[in-house]
Amino acid sequence: MTRAAIVGVTVFGAGLAAGLTFSDAFRPTAEAAAAVPAAASRPHATGLVAAPGRVEPVSEEIDIGAELAGRLADVLVDEGDAVTRGQVLARLDSDDERARLASAEASLAVADAELARLVNGARSEERREVRAAVRQAEAEFEQAELEWRRRDELARDGVIPAEERDRAARALRVMRAKLDEARERADAVDGSARADERTRAEASVRLARARVQEANAILEKTVLRAPVDGTVLCRYKEAGESVAPESKDSARVFTVADTRRLRVRVDVDETDVARVTLGQPAWVTADAYGDRRFEGTVVRVGSLLGRKNIRTDEPTERVDTRVLETLIELTADVRLPVGLRVDAFIGARDGGGRSR
Repeated sequence: MTRAAIVGVTVFGAGLAAGLTFSDAFRPTAEAAAAVPAAASRPHATGLVAAPGRVEPVSEEIDIGAELAGRLADVLVDEGDAVTRGQVLARLDSDDERARLASAEASLAVADAELARLVNGARSEERREVRAAVRQAEAEFEQAELEWRRRDELARDGVIPAEERDRAARALRVMRAKLDEARERADAVDGSARADERTRAEASVRLARARVQEANAILEKTVLRAPVDGTVLCRYKEAGESVAPESKDSARVFTVADTRRLRVRVDVDETDVARVTLGQPAWVTADAYGDRRFEGTVVRVGSLLGRKNIRTDEPTERVDTRVLETLIELTADVRLPVGLRVDAFIGARDGGGRSR
């Protein structure tokens, strides 16, 4: 998302050139209005700094684009619509992202259940089952032991061959092993989970929860929201069109800005930079509004000279000079189109720091 800075400015009345008081200088009288072109042509003689500027919203122009490639399913606002911070402006098709979220949530449910099983232990039915298995193994072992004793006596008396006694002995050992197995399983069911098992189950839960959060974050990127309270300045896409974050033009869907307050970005010539300071009164005019003056105040003075941002289209204009970006914040009641080119006039200060 790109942001173009927007600024407004305060301007000092050109009436100072005619020796007016500070308050008189801001009165939209015919005499003061007539002094504007004269002040612009000889700013050093009047104590004014004259420079071209452009109107911008106070919030800067904010481009809103898609972070994911996809197709616009809904475009909910149009140019000129007022929007509030967080309002949904458009949605991308999100079937794939919703499916991934559902899969991640199912995996989390499985991991939670496994951890609960380890923490809570076996169910009462399972406990009864393993105890019954132990009792059965004990009974089978006792029967095998009695059988072995009987065959051992008969073999000593020579009634049966020794092989039958040996078979009984092997059966007794098998029953002993089955009994031991049943008792160990009962101990495992009745006992608490081992530390390593519980640690592994808890890690599985954390991993599954992280995947749910990731899937939610990706799904949220399919929704385009207003970052500020403001107005939709431009809409670039329609529902059904595709967007791709690899290209700025392809990804951009809206430009919005807070136009409740306006600023003017002014290119102050390098020869005038020493005569501009914060807090100076200023005013701007525009050809479309005739001699009307729109008042403001200098709220920011740049610290780095650069190339011109605004061209006046005058044949005599120099393009090789350096400028210092200065911002004038206009009064709250001023309403001008964003992007309008204006002429700005800033009341310069003398060496004592006083407005001239």
